[in-house]
Amino acid sequence: MNDSDVLKEKSLQYHSSSPKGKIAVSVTKPCSTKQDLSLAYSPGVAFPCMSIKEDAENAYLYTAKGNTVAIVTNGSAVLGLGNIGALASKPVMEGKAALFKKFANIDAYDIEVNTSNVDDFVKTVSLISTGWGGINLEDIRAPECFIIEERLKQEVDIPVFHDDQHGTAIVVLAGLINALDIQGKSLESAKIVINGAGAAGIACADLLVKAGVSKSNLIICDSKGVIHSDRQDLNFWKARYAIDTKKRFLSEAVLDSDVFIGLSVKGVLTTKMVLSMQKKPIIFALANPDPEILPEVVKSVLPDAIISTGRSDYPNQINNVLCFPFLFRGVLDARAKDITDAMKIAAAYAISGLARNPISSDIIYGPDHIIPSVFDTRLIESVSSAVAQAAAQ
Repeated sequence: MNDSDVLKEKSLQYHSSSPKGKIAVSVTKPCSTKQDLSLAYSPGVAFPCMSIKEDAENAYLYTAKGNTVAIVTNGSAVLGLGNIGALASKPVMEGKAALFKKFANIDAYDIEVNTSNVDDFVKTVSLISTGWGGINLEDIRAPECFIIEERLKQEVDIPVFHDDQHGTAIVVLAGLINALDIQGKSLESAKIVINGAGAAGIACADLLVKAGVSKSNLIICDSKGVIHSDRQDLNFWKARYAIDTKKRFLSEAVLDSDVFIGLSVKGVLTTKMVLSMQKKPIIFALANPDPEILPEVVKSVLPDAIISTGRSDYPNQINNVLCFPFLFRGVLDARAKDITDAMKIAAAYAISGLARNPISSDIIYGPDHIIPSVFDTRLIESVSSAVAQAAAQ
């Protein structure tokens, strides 16, 4: 039995052991006596109901609304599995709910909407939104994910956050802030190439520009090559980053660049391309499970490069768990109605700051430690408070 078979067997046993799945509902008030039931349900429950009818904000006082997040998907872009459908995505959504609870004590519930129609999806989520403190969109393919998020932000009065876009962008920015610092470079002057123009790639570009990256120093590539102004096949989101250039291929784009951010596919970055970059390059090879180039391959030709992947078996893992539980903790605590760019950037700087002050003396801020561990217990206080402060401004 190979490693993959062993992992499969262990995973299926893990998920099927009783109770099935990974999440459950718990009761938070006494329900053991007749008096308890008269308060929890009829007739006593009528009083908080009428209080909420008079003032909707009282839902935060008398219900769990202020500590709940709906994790909503249609299963159209699940991890590296693709469009596997709503029901097949449920184990991932339950896992997301477990992470919300484990890391930020937020009660999150998965909702799988069985449609690929944008209008139906938006209408469904909008209609059920009133009882939640926030909505975490998950594993929805591009470009539909951009449309869905934007429309929901206009239609509902609670925060809407597509983690595949913005969670990735926040953690990438956090790691890049520190990598540039270590390499003696800056956001404002760094020449950056993003390979992959899906949800995460476009969101990374948007947040990097908001954080200070010059748009003139940014090149985005998709599966057809450089996104340039002569292309006629670009959707609205890609077209915003079309540049006037003679460069057409990834190999030309990375020439003399400082940073490569890969959100694409296995093996597209070669050692020849790496060697064509500026001195002390930064390479975020984030394709999962197999990165655009392996860290050991980069190190074999450029020992002074800084490399991140999305994997836990290499240093500098770019992991959305560093962000979304703590960001939502701050958002819910502040009762924010939206998640702004300022809040995202505040979260990124809070994450990067923890890496600069390692929690253990065994860890040294440097090329192999540009990002904190997901188990750093300071994350919840640092990130949530930074987000809440940004929400208050």
